[in-house]
Amino acid sequence: MRYIIIGAGAIGGAVGGRLAQSGQDVVLVARGEHRTVLREAGLRLRVPEGELTYELPVVAGPEPLGELRADDVLVLAVKTQDTQRALDAWASAPVAGGGTAGERLPVLCAQNGVESQRLALRRFRHVYGVCVWLPAGFVESGVVSAAGTPLTGILHLGRFPYGTDETARLIAADLEKARFEAPVVPDVARWQYAKLLGNLGNAIEAISGPLGDEESLALFARVRAEGAAVLDAAGIVYAGEAEQRAARGDKVTLVPLDGAPRGGGSSWQSLARSTGTIEADYLNGEIVLLGRLHGVPTPLNELLQRLADTFARERRAPGSLPLAELIRRADAAES
Repeated sequence: MRYIIIGAGAIGGAVGGRLAQSGQDVVLVARGEHRTVLREAGLRLRVPEGELTYELPVVAGPEPLGELRADDVLVLAVKTQDTQRALDAWASAPVAGGGTAGERLPVLCAQNGVESQRLALRRFRHVYGVCVWLPAGFVESGVVSAAGTPLTGILHLGRFPYGTDETARLIAADLEKARFEAPVVPDVARWQYAKLLGNLGNAIEAISGPLGDEESLALFARVRAEGAAVLDAAGIVYAGEAEQRAARGDKVTLVPLDGAPRGGGSSWQSLARSTGTIEADYLNGEIVLLGRLHGVPTPLNELLQRLADTFARERRAPGSLPLAELIRRADAAES
């Protein structure tokens, strides 16, 4: 199979680079300066064994590829706020032998949150969800870091909304040759909602810095508890923290990388790159949406969503709101 990585940033670059390293056929999809650097200098993947460079085909969209192959796999790794544009570009692409990508090809939603696969199901018949546990960074054009060892990441995957099939098992086998664990599960959404609760802290990190001290962790616990109450009210089942810890074990241990100082997660990286957008609408905003649908107040997640959107829109530096001020605003929002 050929893997077309739509969004060759932190997650897409790490998955694409590792797949290429294992001998898979990979195409990267990128935009702007990142695409230019990838074309001219290749993908530089910084991992525990050193910096690896892969000279791979790089395109901005499907047109340069002509007819897509019948064995292509589309890996959607853009931020959720960019999903619709990507789906619009790729769903109608022709496939050799007839039909379109939306009719014939599998699309893997390797993204945070749960919204992208719902959007994809409107345009694609064969949608697969992926619960991404892959610590990776992208703050410099052409360069992606992935500090996990002995595995680069853990990627639970399955058909969306539920089920498994041979395609999922074939993809998982390729991923497992590329330094990932890839359990094929019939209930991938259960893992994704569990990951969503963890991602509610992304906005805290982006706004006020890493979650490390007692005060920031206490704030995150309040935000997560609010999110869990909403999922419970909505009747949404999610994997428990003990089950997640057991699945991860010590399979992905972060180590320092030369030339790649540890920054923050995906939302922090969006602010660091001054992209002007952030995924909070589909993380904290998912909890806000469900809370409004099911009559559960969500003042903390509303606050974080609003602040994160403001930081992105005004291109503020990550971590620039003092944690004490964020906690003060959170206390006020709850009261």
